[in-house]
Amino acid sequence: MRLQNKTAIVTGSSRGIGAHIAKTLASEGARVVVNYASNQAAADQVVAEIIWNGGEAIAVKADVSKADEVKALFGTTIAQFGKVDWLINNAGIALYKRIQETTDDEFDRSFNINVKGVFLTLREAATRLENGGRVVNFSSSVTRLMMPTYGTYSATKAAVEQLTRVFSKEVGQRGITVNSISPGPTNTELFTEGKSEEVLQRLASMAALGRIGEPEDIAGLVLFLVSDESAWVTAQNLGVNGGFA
Repeated sequence: MRLQNKTAIVTGSSRGIGAHIAKTLASEGARVVVNYASNQAAADQVVAEIIWNGGEAIAVKADVSKADEVKALFGTTIAQFGKVDWLINNAGIALYKRIQETTDDEFDRSFNINVKGVFLTLREAATRLENGGRVVNFSSSVTRLMMPTYGTYSATKAAVEQLTRVFSKEVGQRGITVNSISPGPTNTELFTEGKSEEVLQRLASMAALGRIGEPEDIAGLVLFLVSDESAWVTAQNLGVNGGFA
């Protein structure tokens, strides 16, 4: 239980990678806020599982693209647990469309959630995160590739990487580390939806380890980045993709 007395906000953690991260941190003793935008039933299920296994967690609804809801997310966390030690910015949406086919609304929604959402939570964390805290933002391995239909999505994630580097300099004097991670193809509902088995096998073959990732592969790196062992790691973007890129 090496994470006892620590409190984590995990955005977009009602399912997929975020849910696995929330459960992993809780299993090590952290108090976890399971953030969700719409799927309360799924968020409540994650919380119930954490509590059943002896952990502490609450579910908090907040759209990270809205400043007032982000403020409320931090406020509720502090009211319930007394502080915020870690911010895990996992919330995001994917868009697979060629640039010429992408609508203004699709572009705006992608940037509002994937970039503005990170910006707003970082702005709040600047004054409300504990000294010695940890921030882990989610980028993507597609920023290292030139894949048709990923133009808008990869642009949002490249912006997240730069926000990460700049913010690390702004809060580093308080002992706060700020890193981003870049998963490759990962076995989640968000990623596999609409993809044929043939496509999934082709993506798996692109990795040096010959498979797509699992949520626990990603959660393991997050666990390291919030631990004391990572205290000298900041302003970095770490690939966790089995050699995909």
